[in-house]
Amino acid sequence: MDTDGTHETRPSSTGHIPRPASPPPPGLPPKPAHAPTAGSTLGDWLRVPRSSDGPGVWSYGHVPRPAEEPEVTPVRQLLSGALIALLAGLLLWSLLWNGYLGGFWLWPLYMFTPDSWAHTDASVAAAYVWYAIVIGALVFGFGRLGRWPELARRIIGSRAGRAVQAAVPAARPEQGGPEDPVRWPQLRAVGLGEVADRLGDEVGGGRMNDVDYARIRRAWESVTVDPSRLRAFTEAVRDKGAGACVHPSGARDLPVRAARHDLLARQVLLGTVEDGPRNPYARRGTSLALDPDVLGTSLLAVGPSGSGKTGRLVRPVVESLALQALAGQAAVVAVGAAGAGLGPDAAFDVVVRVGDPASVYDLDLYGGTTDPDEAATLLAEAFVGDVQGIEVRRAATALAQLLGPFRAAYDRFPAVPELRELLDQVPDVLDALRRALADAGQHAMLRELDARERQHGAHGDPGPVLADRVALLDRPAFAGFFDTTGQGRPFSLRALEHPLRVRVDLPERGHADASRMLARLLLAQFNAAAAARTDRSLFAFLAFDDASHTLTPETVRGVQRLRSANAGVLLTLRTLDDVPEALRTPLLGAVGCRMAFSGVTTWDGKRFAETWGTEWVETRDVTHRTVFADQPLTRAIHAFRKLVTGKAVTTDAVTVRQVERERWSASDLAHAVPPGHAVLSLTSVRGERAAPLLVRLAGAATA
Repeated sequence: MDTDGTHETRPSSTGHIPRPASPPPPGLPPKPAHAPTAGSTLGDWLRVPRSSDGPGVWSYGHVPRPAEEPEVTPVRQLLSGALIALLAGLLLWSLLWNGYLGGFWLWPLYMFTPDSWAHTDASVAAAYVWYAIVIGALVFGFGRLGRWPELARRIIGSRAGRAVQAAVPAARPEQGGPEDPVRWPQLRAVGLGEVADRLGDEVGGGRMNDVDYARIRRAWESVTVDPSRLRAFTEAVRDKGAGACVHPSGARDLPVRAARHDLLARQVLLGTVEDGPRNPYARRGTSLALDPDVLGTSLLAVGPSGSGKTGRLVRPVVESLALQALAGQAAVVAVGAAGAGLGPDAAFDVVVRVGDPASVYDLDLYGGTTDPDEAATLLAEAFVGDVQGIEVRRAATALAQLLGPFRAAYDRFPAVPELRELLDQVPDVLDALRRALADAGQHAMLRELDARERQHGAHGDPGPVLADRVALLDRPAFAGFFDTTGQGRPFSLRALEHPLRVRVDLPERGHADASRMLARLLLAQFNAAAAARTDRSLFAFLAFDDASHTLTPETVRGVQRLRSANAGVLLTLRTLDDVPEALRTPLLGAVGCRMAFSGVTTWDGKRFAETWGTEWVETRDVTHRTVFADQPLTRAIHAFRKLVTGKAVTTDAVTVRQVERERWSASDLAHAVPPGHAVLSLTSVRGERAAPLLVRLAGAATA
């Protein structure tokens, strides 16, 4: 049970599925954590079949639906047809029985009955058998005519079919069979029966949870890629069982879960597709989930405060990737304001609280790079990427003219106060730097420093603007942060090659401008670090709880390139007006997944409507035409009918056309999306697309 009252049905470390427990009334002892009845085990969870027929489908026990809605006759029409067929059948039987149609229907009875059976019990039995055959033929014929079987299926069979389907899932692997995932067939196939038996005993004994299973399976996949790890893998499993190959933090699960996860498919359940005409028939009523396959194309979510962006989207996604990080499959960085509710501290390996003196970790202002030009480019994006009239390229050049000489002289980058003094051209600081460069023989760096001094104060010089932006970080609240002397514990996004769980809390309340600048810096550093990874087997993900005033032209282009680097970002906005107008269309084109929450404005809805495009739909136009009679009797009947009904006699003309309409109009997005719902379109990294779907979101909103 999570702190916000949500719960999740998943295999626990004991193998049982926990049930939700409500808080006890005052004065009563708390309810037990588990019900006394036995729940589903990890083995049952593993054996549930998983199938998907499109991006975003919750594959756990999914049963595909037909692509097109079948022609369904209304129940009322079926009832009337069945009743008419029944009455017609009874009438025909009455006519036959009472001899009104003659005795021809008894000829087969007389023909095949021996004369010796006359006036005996055998003749009576033969007669009743023949009556039963005739009645059966009438029931069959009139039943087909009245569609009785379809009526029975619609009224009686629908509930029974659902009950049978729920009780007996299809295509479930046989327990104990060769394909049973509990027996680890992939290990037995290469002769590791002893290791498979050990892991199977861990599953059967309730000592393995879903994170353990996913983590060990991931470790085995790395063994298949690098066979030299086989010995270490077998020894770890033999010694530690379900605790083998554990995450460096030693954690085997999160302290709490606020959403439902399926680590076997790497999915998190987001909600249910509404069973209505606005959604494609094949997706109606199905569960919708997110996984790295769609998150790898990045996701943009827009919705006002209180619409559920944090509680119903950001936290479940971050939680899912944190679980995958424990399984050695992903690295996740969550960025939000302090107290945003992205998860407890115990759910993360690194928690950076910028501006909090009690923070254990610091933030590396230079992203872990040692190249002055790269560091200058990243800082320029963060400092002046949102300033109109300032070229980021010129700002990066100005910063590189200072960072390069400083690093050459002191073998480190400047701290924030030192960088501010360099940008302000403080004479004592520059003189000391010149002496250090001269002593080291760095004449090329002296020329860089001279060039910066000549450009300082010239028309269009970005130095003063950069100094003003650095001053936002040179505040008493940030004293001790962004340390470059090796005294602190800086976190660098270069660590994305490891399965880390990171949360960065920004001081948005007291230092809004500095928080936005740091958010731009983190996004620029993430784009650079994800693309520079040599090992891209881990899925890297960056989630912004609020990406307002964070995007720049270069970072939007960087987001577009993340798909090929096995990485993605989640960006949430209260409105698209928080993005520069020139970037709104490129941003919607750069991400593959777009989400509009309930309450968006028509201006935002117009952008989404243009992005989602149009589709061909069938429309029916009904025209009512008044009937004019020529005959006196017909005119009298029409006049009497008009007198009784109050309406003239009309005839209907129906015109069916194919027209092109918007999938979701701006007005529909602004006014037809109920609270707790969102319209979501998905694109997978393989190029598969899911049309915009109206989804009823799960969980409680906290955004």
